[in-house]
Amino acid sequence: MQIHELENVGKKDKKRVGRGGKRGTTAGRGMKGQKARSGGNVNPLFEGGRSSLIQRMKKLRGFKSPHAKKNVISLEVLNDNFEDGDTVSIVSLQAKGLIRKKNVTNGVKILGTGTCSKKLKFSEEILMSESVKKAFKIETKK
Repeated sequence: MQIHELENVGKKDKKRVGRGGKRGTTAGRGMKGQKARSGGNVNPLFEGGRSSLIQRMKKLRGFKSPHAKKNVISLEVLNDNFEDGDTVSIVSLQAKGLIRKKNVTNGVKILGTGTCSKKLKFSEEILMSESVKKAFKIETKK
């Protein structure tokens, strides 16, 4: 195939208006105004001088984070659902029904509300508050 054999596929020919013929001099553009001029167009958001729809909408205050919140689990819940020596991981929490499958990607954080009398092991993907780390004597890496 040569370059002169290529067809003009998918590209519409631009209509050149105002060259005489049946439409006449204005060629369907009307008489005067911004849209009658060559290169003249109006911003699609412009509403003729009145307040735009976006400006009339309710102004919502504050900030909404784009990041999803972590699944929060308390020590009491771990005490009720795990046995001595069990490993707490995202898979085990999901198997016991403490977190939903669709929320697994958000991560898990354990908060120190309540008490836990059992000795548990934690996988690395689980975040913990400082009080939980002290309760289980877990060293923090700095």
